[in-house]
Parts: sequence; structure tokens; C-alpha cells
Amino acid sequence: MSDPLTTPPPKTPDEQSAWERRIEAALWNSRFLVLLAIVPSLLGSLALFVVGTLDILKVVGDVIHYYLVGSSQDIHENLVPDIIIAIDIYLIAIVLLIFGLGIYRLFVSRIDRAEARYPKHPFNVASLDQLKDKIARVVILAVIIEFFRAVVDIRFTTPLEAIYLALSVLALAAALYLMGKSHKGE
Repeated sequence: MSDPLTTPPPKTPDEQSAWERRIEAALWNSRFLVLLAIVPSLLGSLALFVVGTLDILKVVGDVIHYYLVGSSQDIHENLVPDIIIAIDIYLIAIVLLIFGLGIYRLFVSRIDRAEARYPKHPFNVASLDQLKDKIARVVILAVIIEFFRAVVDIRFTTPLEAIYLALSVLALAAALYLMGKSHKGE
């Protein structure tokens, strides 16, 4: 008696009709539709890396101008928030890069160079769940950076607001700790 849970082996091309071969070839090639997500994702990542780099270069230029030329505009108020914004932009660029390359690897083809030289590289994902997990970690970092940027701009009016800030920082630290514990083996 055959086991109903076992899957029969795939048919060889000789066992398939011409229509079945064509339909299966079209279905298999439809995986290239993900290129409609991959290419814009990589282009968006490139654009964000350029924007983040230009933002950092502008900050460096402002610092040089302030200290060497003697600009009258004070840079201290915007220095840290501008750098934090650039870091946030870089993290979003990394999310787009991991997404694009991860989807390519899952649906189109393995990235042989990455797998041969760097088997634990973030681009080497084995499933959609693993890709989602890697993206979620970077997104959480971006949220933390955004929170940090908001904290830099906070002006407390009551002691209760300072307590809320402390509790928020404690909650973020706990989330980072738990996230790190859950990925200890990676």
C-alpha cells in the first residue's frame, strides 16, 4: 500500500505533454516577476546611500567651515540630529538592500559568490521568514535611532516627562536584550 503523504517524483520531459511543458516553463519563469521589486529596491537603496553620504559630507563641511573659517552660524544645535538622520537613512538603505538581494536569492537564483565566501552574510537567506526576521532587526534599529533623534530634541517641562523618557529607554533596552537573546546562535 502506498503512503498518501508521499509526493510522487516529478515527471521527466518525455512523460509530459507539450502543453504541460510550456505551461510549467511559463510558471517557472514567472519567478522573474520579482525583478519588478528587486531592481527598484536596489535603486532606492543606492539613492539613500548617496543621500546619507551627502548629508554626512554637508555636516563635515559645516564643521570645517565653523572651526576653520569662523562661521557665525552655530553648528552645535543641528550637528547630532543631522548625523542621526543620516544614520537612519543608511539603515533604511540597508533594509532595501537586504530585501532586494534576499528576494533575488529566494526566487531567482543563489548568489554564489556570497554563499561561497560568506555563508553567514545577511544576504544569504534560506526562507521568507528568515528574510523577514533580518529586515525586522534593521527596522527596529532604525526605530531606535529615530527615537534617539526625538530624545535629543526633547525639552522637559515636568518631572513626569523625564520619568516617561526613562521608562521608554528602559523598554528599548529590554527589547534589544530580548532580540539579542533570541538570535544568540546566529
